[in-house]
Amino acid sequence: MKRIWRPAGLTRPVCVPRRRPLALSHLKRSGFATVAEGTRAFDVVVVGGGHAGTEACAAAARSGARTALVTPKLDNLGVCSCNPSFGGIGKGTILREIDALDGVAGRVIDKAGVQFKVLNRRKGPAVWGPRAQIDRALYKKHMREELQTYPNLSIVTGSVSDIVLGEGGNGLTGSKITGVRLESGEVLPTSAVVITTGTFLGGEIHIGLETYPAGRMGEKATFGLSKSLREAGFELGRLKTGTPPRLHKGSIDFKVLQEQRGDDPPEPFSYLNDRVAVEDQLLCWATYTNDKSHDVVRANLDKTIHIRETVRGPRYCPSLESKIIKFGHKERHIVWLEPEGFDNDTIYPNGLSMTIPAEAQEQLLRTIPGLENVQMTQAGYGVEYDYVDPRGLKSTLETKAIDGLFLAGQINGTTGYEEAAGQGVVAGINAGRAAQNLDPVSITRADGYIGVMIDDLVTKGVSEPYRMFTSRSEYRMSTRADNADLRLTALGRSWGVVSDARWARHADDKAQMDGLARALADRVRSAPAWIAAGFANRNDTRLRSALDILRLPGVELGALAAQVPEIAQYGERVRARVSIEARYAPYVDMQAAERAAFLRDEGLRLPPDLDYNAIFGLSTHEKAALSAARPESLGQARRVEGVTPAGCVRLLGFVQRQDRQERYEQRAAVDDVVARDSAPLGAEVDTLDAEARTREL
Repeated sequence: MKRIWRPAGLTRPVCVPRRRPLALSHLKRSGFATVAEGTRAFDVVVVGGGHAGTEACAAAARSGARTALVTPKLDNLGVCSCNPSFGGIGKGTILREIDALDGVAGRVIDKAGVQFKVLNRRKGPAVWGPRAQIDRALYKKHMREELQTYPNLSIVTGSVSDIVLGEGGNGLTGSKITGVRLESGEVLPTSAVVITTGTFLGGEIHIGLETYPAGRMGEKATFGLSKSLREAGFELGRLKTGTPPRLHKGSIDFKVLQEQRGDDPPEPFSYLNDRVAVEDQLLCWATYTNDKSHDVVRANLDKTIHIRETVRGPRYCPSLESKIIKFGHKERHIVWLEPEGFDNDTIYPNGLSMTIPAEAQEQLLRTIPGLENVQMTQAGYGVEYDYVDPRGLKSTLETKAIDGLFLAGQINGTTGYEEAAGQGVVAGINAGRAAQNLDPVSITRADGYIGVMIDDLVTKGVSEPYRMFTSRSEYRMSTRADNADLRLTALGRSWGVVSDARWARHADDKAQMDGLARALADRVRSAPAWIAAGFANRNDTRLRSALDILRLPGVELGALAAQVPEIAQYGERVRARVSIEARYAPYVDMQAAERAAFLRDEGLRLPPDLDYNAIFGLSTHEKAALSAARPESLGQARRVEGVTPAGCVRLLGFVQRQDRQERYEQRAAVDDVVARDSAPLGAEVDTLDAEARTREL
């Protein structure tokens, strides 16, 4: 009997017509819904309980805002829709940065991890990628426990069908958020909303030629919000992703597979933890596809609608179909077999994302070594979903069109748990601050990978799902996975989102690192003395500290113990971090000048309503690119795709001329006041001049 692989709880959809996105110039105002007396009021409402939503609601709550997380089911909190793992190259640094801002993911990973491994260990720490396999059930359990007891946070079970707008905003439409409407009809009043709908926004699952309206296997998609955002004038597009089939562990022949073990000892993700919860780690295994596997794919390419090129999928986590089409010369592709938990018989075949018919998937699996008799427990499938053009966002992730509306996660065109969580923490912090009438904050490219990602999104937009890599950062020497707390925890504390416990731990770690670095810097000797001690430094007249010697190739901190006895007073974690800081210090110093120039450009703000068509000398393409991106600063304008250095010079000249005209008008206004009233203006004039001079910087 033929097995039917239709996802549980889903039915075949009626064909959903594709709506043409509206340009920003056609922004409309949604109707305002009246709020009944006695309804629940919150400072911030977060829509969606995935990885962006969990970080957003926690961050907003930490800022002091009364926060609601709206999710269809409590069981959805912290669900890992695809792979049972976190981190990797670039991604692991984002998770460390979230933890440095007192986010929740790092601590939950340390409780739920089944294998921890730092990728790229053979290279320098600037490109290390902390990674962890997790137990899906444990991750959900600990995340739910974390959020259900989080101060200032309420969890509301329901689905949001619409955003509620009022007048009086400063955005491009003049509208502002006043609430959200649930599918039940209830309106939750609020002044800030963070939408984190992941792949559920207009989601559609594909298996072969079958399509189902869903954001994840067995769960309904959200169509009301897509309609609401389109009607508000946001430009929506379509992206796609996929997930591999799931396999029964007992049907796999592990004896013929290559084992991959975790690090011993495992390195925690959170700076608050010295150890992970379970140190007896599980194994992963490696196998490969072959010509027979590829032949099955080629024979079924006409039987899957997901591989159409009109909708772009992830380049850096492609489906097996895409690999075979684009890299047809390759004889094999690696497949990682990853456990989904301690008490779970399901194996996740990382690298086998595919959407060919389920029967063909079973046939393909049995061509792979170790999987000759495998049982497939769930077919692989693709997901196509709506996203909003992220060029319509500020660096705070607030929309430029509507005050109080923030977007985070895959709705902005990214892929991956870590990218979503990184956006969530920034959107949540700013939503919380906006609701309390506090100034917005942002993470710059020079501050960390989260800043790089957000800057890329808001200046360049996306044509395919965005994935973070170390190579995207020009400051990767100074923005490493090991030093995220040194870069961001003090910032988070100044923003009011870092707890006393986190701050105390950070202050203690930093004091110990400073103490050891000071002891090394104070131990100064001549070149002959260091050579006599066994170190291969140059024999010259220069005096060198123990920090200088530590930077020599092959020198470990332990080798300096005889010369610097204080080393024995510090734990392994502090010693390792000081060693890395010492080795990278010269490179960080070299990047300091670049960072200063970058921050100068970021400090020159551009008016949000600047008419780029009025700037003489800009090309038609530059005018269109700048009008679409609406950069917030000259620095962002430089990074908009298609804008030339000459175009930036003309933009700078135009803004400076506008500033001079504004200063002239301000001076004329001051002269009028003086003419009417001879009383001295004192500090008012000083402030006026200071503001005008600041704009020239």
